[in-house]
Amino acid sequence: MIFPPDDVPAVPVELIQEVKDFLRLDHNEDDDAIAQILRSAAYLCENFIGQMLIARSVRDRLPVRAEWQKLKRRPVQAITLVEAVAADGVITDLPATEYAIDIDSDGVGWVKLHNAGPVHRIAVTYDAGLAADWTVIPTSLRQGVVRLAGYFYANRDGVETLGPPSAVTALWRPHRRMRLA
Repeated sequence: MIFPPDDVPAVPVELIQEVKDFLRLDHNEDDDAIAQILRSAAYLCENFIGQMLIARSVRDRLPVRAEWQKLKRRPVQAITLVEAVAADGVITDLPATEYAIDIDSDGVGWVKLHNAGPVHRIAVTYDAGLAADWTVIPTSLRQGVVRLAGYFYANRDGVETLGPPSAVTALWRPHRRMRLA
């Protein structure tokens, strides 16, 4: 599952400062660029580990099926709303008696319809993410994001290098969750 790049929350000034400290920068001229680079690094981190870093509300549209279906993002913290989407696009809340929900020990969310009726698709709204904000994400993930942002900043002019530091993937790998097709 590839997460959308614009879905990463804004980064706090403290995280921008961490990148500046890592790079030994003592000016504020590039703070906006560093913030954007940090969002890109966080986006790459989320896609590498297969998990959302910062908890936020997301919505999946799923086909109507009688069997259990996985939600796309994880770790799921709470499934907050299941809606019916009619063929004409009209969305209505589904009564709780019409579906079952579950979150397993790996943070994967599941939804199962009991009776599809005239429903064309379902829309499931849920909260997913490892941490409430940037200050409490696991240290190794945060360090990897900062190091990758530092790498992108230092190499933004297209200087030929051997690629991103391998330390980044070493920091992220223990958190990686892969899905088998």
